[in-house]
Amino acid sequence: MRQINVGIIGFGTVGAGTVEALLANRDLIADRVGSEIVIKRVADLDLLSDRGLTIDQGLLTTEAMDIIEDPDIHIVVELIGGIEQAKQYILRAIENKKHVVTANKALLAEHGKEIYQAAEENGVSLGFEASVGGGIPVIRALREGLSANRIDTIMGILNGTSNYILTRMTKKGLAYREAVDEAIERGYAEDPPTLDVDGTDAAHKLAILVSIAFGAPVAFDRIYREGIDRLTPEDIRFAGEFGFCLKLLAIARNLGDKVDARVHPAMVPLDHIMANVNGVYNAIYMEGDFVGSNLYYGLGAGRRATGSAVVSDLIHLARQLQQGVDRLMPPLAHVHSEQRQVAIQPIEDVSTPYYFRFSAVDQPGVLSKVSGILGENNISIYSVIQKGREIDGSVPVVILTHEAKESSVLKALSQLDQLDVLTDKTMMIRVEGT
Repeated sequence: MRQINVGIIGFGTVGAGTVEALLANRDLIADRVGSEIVIKRVADLDLLSDRGLTIDQGLLTTEAMDIIEDPDIHIVVELIGGIEQAKQYILRAIENKKHVVTANKALLAEHGKEIYQAAEENGVSLGFEASVGGGIPVIRALREGLSANRIDTIMGILNGTSNYILTRMTKKGLAYREAVDEAIERGYAEDPPTLDVDGTDAAHKLAILVSIAFGAPVAFDRIYREGIDRLTPEDIRFAGEFGFCLKLLAIARNLGDKVDARVHPAMVPLDHIMANVNGVYNAIYMEGDFVGSNLYYGLGAGRRATGSAVVSDLIHLARQLQQGVDRLMPPLAHVHSEQRQVAIQPIEDVSTPYYFRFSAVDQPGVLSKVSGILGENNISIYSVIQKGREIDGSVPVVILTHEAKESSVLKALSQLDQLDVLTDKTMMIRVEGT
């Protein structure tokens, strides 16, 4: 095959980065593949905006079906995002026996089972390296590099926007809203950045990683997720006094018959590897039963980083086509993965240490009432910080616990929030990495 023809649906940020990489490194890519990867068509509703690229205008179209129905196009790249329209395009391309590359994490997390099954049934390959971690090659690491291992642990900072916000709150003492506004102003966040800060984006990515690691699509809505919008500079300061920092973590652990999979803010020790992942960077830590610990670090988003990941999938598929191989592996790198089920452990069954911050009336006996309720629920105290009077007449009482079960913590919190000596709802943050 002298050339591999590619059609790209979506010419936004990632689409432009993909085109830029294909054009800028055309000769290098051809040398590595053994044939040329040719952009045959690019579809987008907006053909007028300046992408900072010089591209043959004859390649542009507003009709995605011009690409999907073109018999000369070997690989379809979907980069429009969203759910329903993207799903229709991908399934139609698969029906037409075209290989597909996508960066669509939300679609794969929520409708992956249908798409994976369609790819299997039609004998085509599906590449989605760009769906998790931007330019970090973590999908290929899981599908290929770590394929001899049972994956025991995944822990990641998978959302650069939230990580940037928490970094600014930590380094500069900014309030949450100030940090969000700065992230929007610098182009690191949408306005509003809802899916980033509420944990949804990270949960989408975790669902994909868990599906590959454990060999079956997982139910996205079973993954517990909690955002960072309630965190305050006070929580960050108290975390520091205990020797921790705050990160939005995506966590998955192999429990044998089920998987502990969740996304939420967590306190991690200052000497933990995740504590030093700052700004818009992402990191994914994994443990395999034979390989041990692995860490993958880099830019988790952006035009060039994500475009690089898309093109890596194109190169991978082009090499297959060049050698006459129709399909190298199933989408999740497990045979008949769509027939399996992965059970997700309920958040109530999780056990971990906890951080509590109470706003208390400044009077004797408060701590004894709080500790009494914690003791009744089998929650033992590890350390306590109590500060002086605040302007509103209440004082912060901060407690770090030993490991406790989430169901016991939730029961204790419901009782604590009814105490008349507490003036606000209790802040609770889980502790990881100890």
